[in-house]
Amino acid sequence: MLNLVLPAVPARIGTGEKEVIVVTNGDLRESANVTCWPTEAAFEEKLRAALQKLGYTMKRMGEFHKERGHGFISSQREGSDLFEGIDPEAPVIVLLTVWNYAHHLAPSLVHHKGPVLLLANFEGTWPGLVGMLCMAGTLTSLGRSYSRLWSETFDDEFFYTGLKTWLRDGAVNHKLGYLKDIKPTHPVLATPAGQIGQKVGEYILAHKEIIGLFDIFCMGMMNAVFPQQALVKVGIPMEGLSQSALIVEMNKVSPELREKCLEWYEQRGMKFVYGTDGARELTREQVMEQCAMMIAMARFVKRFGLAAVGVQYQQGLKDACAASDWAEGAIGNAERFPIPDENGEVIRDGEAIPCINEVDMGSAIPQVMLARLLKSLGLPNETTLHDVRWGSEFNGTFYWDFEISGAVPFAHLKGGIAGATGYRQNPMFFPYGGATIAGQGKAGRFIWARAHYEGTDVIMHIGTGTAVELPEAEFERRRKATDYVWPLLNAELDGITRDDLMAGHQSNHLTIAYVDEPLLADVFKAFVAQALTQNIKVRIAGNADSLLESE
Repeated sequence: MLNLVLPAVPARIGTGEKEVIVVTNGDLRESANVTCWPTEAAFEEKLRAALQKLGYTMKRMGEFHKERGHGFISSQREGSDLFEGIDPEAPVIVLLTVWNYAHHLAPSLVHHKGPVLLLANFEGTWPGLVGMLCMAGTLTSLGRSYSRLWSETFDDEFFYTGLKTWLRDGAVNHKLGYLKDIKPTHPVLATPAGQIGQKVGEYILAHKEIIGLFDIFCMGMMNAVFPQQALVKVGIPMEGLSQSALIVEMNKVSPELREKCLEWYEQRGMKFVYGTDGARELTREQVMEQCAMMIAMARFVKRFGLAAVGVQYQQGLKDACAASDWAEGAIGNAERFPIPDENGEVIRDGEAIPCINEVDMGSAIPQVMLARLLKSLGLPNETTLHDVRWGSEFNGTFYWDFEISGAVPFAHLKGGIAGATGYRQNPMFFPYGGATIAGQGKAGRFIWARAHYEGTDVIMHIGTGTAVELPEAEFERRRKATDYVWPLLNAELDGITRDDLMAGHQSNHLTIAYVDEPLLADVFKAFVAQALTQNIKVRIAGNADSLLESE
């Protein structure tokens, strides 16, 4: 006879009339949770006041942990246990004012039957809006419906209208007219540029552009981990690599080669802000370790015949060596230290090796596609992803602040290598330091894209934009309002407002490749045709669809 014994299920907490449950998801890193808690606490009070104004009571789930110094949910286990005690029909607001690891809550939200609102503060101090976009993309990929809302103050008309609508209807919907579906048989395929894109797409499907990823599932980004069938369907399969193997390969790089590599960049004008206290300041030894990492990454690229390479870089690696950021930006640049393999042969000399920052497969797809297309056309083919980090108006125009957490290819910076500064990565996140590649993003036109998946289908949003070089004082203001030691690109997205992107983007990331204005329309057509050829469902963003009709 079977004898079933299971742990007792806690009594489930529901909501009374005019009550709403609020949960606060946070980071896995306790140092970040403690630092960011005051911002979260302030916005909790703003939300409480807003709900009271609308006649509702806020019921917060989860306690302030005095011994830990914060009240965030900081692990998947904690999030699962919390939701086990919530009535599955209860309305839930997920308040996001900092970076959060989406997997802490996403599995529980999928099983929750009540309405879910992802609510973010739109400010630069800590990336709540970035975390909301990540959670939104995660829930989309998991097939879970949800609503999203954002505000700078939690006291504006847009916020109150959205919150009131969600409380009444269990959903708030935003207009997504800025996204336009492109049919698989679109006439662009028959244009000369489109035929070029088809050929590149067919080459990738036949040849395979293999992405080598050193561990996956970075920073809790479930939306960045694609089903293998989805990757194979578009001709971009994954080679799974281990960060422990990367450490082994780094240890084979001699001190002499590390020094030679660093000197190469110093001679070309890159500035490093060195100190003597390695626990808080950048040291030369940290950067030389990053040189060893770049060399090791390139050797894996040659060994496995990779089209691109990415490093998970957070959990595990950050506790073993210097941060990967500088290595990631440097390897993705065509002008690069000549990296020798074990036999002294230079690896892909003068050729950018796309780096899949944060091993985001949704960025990997457009990065390797654009890199192959631009290379085939004889054009500069550096690519990078950026965080959709923040944005604000300057002289009446809204400019996005796009930042990747540490480094971009030098070719994307004003002044190139000589325009780059290496600062120490934040000790709060990176105990062993390492340099960033910081600077102002160069002015110019670009194509942007980001893929996500629904089931095993790959969907890609594609648009265009303009990077601008803002006056020094305004650029400094934005650096200080976000993360000073990271590279910052200020940009407008063609035909897309701030709220458009917040309402419809399916990731905290987007990929960028610069293309000179005279060639932009033809390259855009080719890229769209390439994506259609590679079995990708295309949605054109903003007014970039006008380029498809241009002569």
